[in-house]
This record gives sequence, C-alpha cells and structure tokens, in this order.
Amino acid sequence: MPSDETPRLGFIGLGLMGRPMAHNLLKAGFPLTVYSRSPAPVEELAAAGAHAARSPREVAAADVVITMLPDAPDVEAVLFGPNGVMEAARPGLIVIDMSTVSPVATRRMAARLGEAGVAMLDAPVSGGTVGAEAGMLSIMVGGDEATFERCRPIFETLGKRITYMGPSGAGQLTKACNQIMTAGIYAVMSEALVLAAKGGLDPAKVVEVLSSGAARCWALEVRAPKLLRRDLAPGFKASLQYKDLNIVAEAARALGVPMPVTGVVRELYHAMIVAGDGDLDNSALITVLERLAGTEVRAQGGSHGA
Repeated sequence: MPSDETPRLGFIGLGLMGRPMAHNLLKAGFPLTVYSRSPAPVEELAAAGAHAARSPREVAAADVVITMLPDAPDVEAVLFGPNGVMEAARPGLIVIDMSTVSPVATRRMAARLGEAGVAMLDAPVSGGTVGAEAGMLSIMVGGDEATFERCRPIFETLGKRITYMGPSGAGQLTKACNQIMTAGIYAVMSEALVLAAKGGLDPAKVVEVLSSGAARCWALEVRAPKLLRRDLAPGFKASLQYKDLNIVAEAARALGVPMPVTGVVRELYHAMIVAGDGDLDNSALITVLERLAGTEVRAQGGSHGA
C-alpha cells in the first residue's frame, strides 16, 4: 500500500453492515471499488461514486481489500475461489477481513495469503448497524502490528474504538469473547422481562428501574425499548449470533475451556432458528422464553419503553 497517498480500497460484501461501512469510506474520500452478489447495493454505491466490480478478482486491483461476509467459507470463496481476489493479487496487497469468523480459519487464510506476499488483518467489529451507519464501531484487530498501523486511517473512518489485540486470529478471538457476553446478556434480559410480564408488572417500568441500577447495560437502554414496541427487525440477525456462538464453541474446545452457560444460550438461539425466526434481531431471543412461559412482553397502556 502506498504510504504517501490515499490508498485505493476494495470492499466485498454489502449486507446490513458492509453497505453503510462502504458508504462511510466513500464519504471520507477513499477511492472505492465494491463487489457483492446482490446487485442493488452495488448500484447504490456506484451511484454514490464507487466503482462497481463484476467479480472479487477485479477488486484485487485495490491497495487494500476489505471483506465483510457471513462466515469463513464465504471469505475463502471470494479470496481463493474462481475469479477470486488471489487470481489477480500481487505482493504488497493487504486484506482486511472484518467478518466474524473462526480464529482457526483466520490463521489458515492468513498463512495462505502470506505465501503470496499478501498481508492479512482480522478486524471483526461490534456495534451493529447503528454503529456501522454512524462510523462508531468497536474494531478489534489481529495480525502484523506494522500493517495495522498503516491501515489505522481506514479503521478510524469506520470506528470509534480501534484496538490492536495481537497476532493473526487475536481479533477474532476477542470478538468471540464479545459474542459470549452479548448473547448471554440478551438471554438473561429476556428471562427478567418475561418474569416481569408474567407477574403482572409493566415491563417498560422494569426496564426504567433496571437501567438506573447495577443491571444497567447497552441492551437494556437500546434494545429493550424496541422489544417493548415489538420491533424485532434485525440490527444483527439471530442466525448470525448462532453462527458466532458455534465459533465460540470451536475456540473453547480448541483451548480446553468449559462453556456451560454459553452452551445453554447457544441452544436457545438454535431453538429460535428452528422456529423460523433466524432473520429476526438477536435480541428477539426473548420470543423463545415467551413461548416457554406462555406470555408476551410489551409495554402496558401508554408506556413505550425506556
């Protein structure tokens, strides 16, 4: 990547997270080439000034290629598959994978890229679509530290907290820890609100009380009010949360770490997917507990949440 000029960026994956992230890079003045299997977001970014690529191979003309995809097989396909990035990659190219994937898969891909002189950073994010749209994501990065520093201006365009965590895979392992906490908080928040509703309390008032004490957390302040309005549209899909918890399970097995609580939470998300609700928000885990308890959580009367 040239050190004396604005790097040319390529962006692969324009879903709920990738699309607003790509827009923020364009607004910041980065020359941007985009690719997605879905034509609509490509056309939208092209109208905003990006160059539309017809394949991941075309994206490899950039100095830095960013991927934001559902899982490791998707990343491997765009990097190493037919018409993939590596068909046109040259030594010095940097790949930043901002997807959430297995640390094991990340290290495997980084080693394969390294054989061709291509550097790889794993840089998963937290903050959901709200954070992506506002450029306020939390970004945790693994890989070569000097490469990370060269890419810092890119990360600072996309996030508010950028932390170098260590060698390849360290970013993904940090994200796994984040997903343990996120899923667990949604599970216990769901139990608390279902108990409140079944006991005749106004869940909106319960949220107000809990948000002012030791239980205060982002989930209560941001997601609980949406649940009370029965707004279950995804900021981050439950199916992806389940995928991430499977990554956690893989990492835990590899490191010999028992995960009894997370194992139960993972099965609750599995139940949600089996029920056909995998495209709902990950906070909609509450619907599983509602079905078990035979009740529904929503604000009473004129209350609309915290």
